Amino acid sequence: MKGLGSVMKKRMVFPVGALAMMLMSATASHAQSGPFASFAGSWSGTGMVSLSDGSNERIRCRATYNVGDGGTGLQQTLRCASDSYRFDLSSDVVARGSNVSGNWSETSRNVNGTLEGKVSPGQIDVFVQAAGFAANLTVRTSGNRQTVSISSQGEIKNVSITLTRG
Repeated sequence: MKGLGSVMKKRMVFPVGALAMMLMSATASHAQSGPFASFAGSWSGTGMVSLSDGSNERIRCRATYNVGDGGTGLQQTLRCASDSYRFDLSSDVVARGSNVSGNWSETSRNVNGTLEGKVSPGQIDVFVQAAGFAANLTVRTSGNRQTVSISSQGEIKNVSITLTRG
C-alpha cells in the first residue's frame, strides 16, 4: 500500500492548497473591521477526502491565521495529515469590498496557485486554480465553526472539512 500513499500525496497538493485559501478567506464580516477581523487565532478539525475511484480518507488539519490591514488582509499556515500523507501550506489573501483574491504555496512540493471569488455574510465562494488543477470552493462560517467544501473534476472529487476555533 506504500504506492497508494505516494499517489495520495500527489493528488492532495492542489485541493489542499485550495482548501487553505478558502479557510483563510472565510468568516462572517464586521462592517467596521473588515471581513477577516474575527478570524485570527488557531483552528483545528477533521473531514473527508473523496477520490474519483470511489475511495475516501479521513483528514486532520490545524490552521493559524494572522489578520492585518484592518481586517482585510490574512496570512495563514495550514498543516494537514491523514494516514498516508502530510503537507504544509501558507497563504496570503486580501479582501477588497466583496471581492477576495490571493496566492498560496505548498512548500514541501514547491506548488503554488491563485484564487478569486466573492464574500457574502457568513459565506465565501471561490474559484481556485494552479497548474493542472481547478476547483470550486465554498466556506460557511457560524460563530467558532466553519465548514469547507471543495469540488473538482479531477482525481480529488470532494473535500469536506469542519473546523473549530481553539
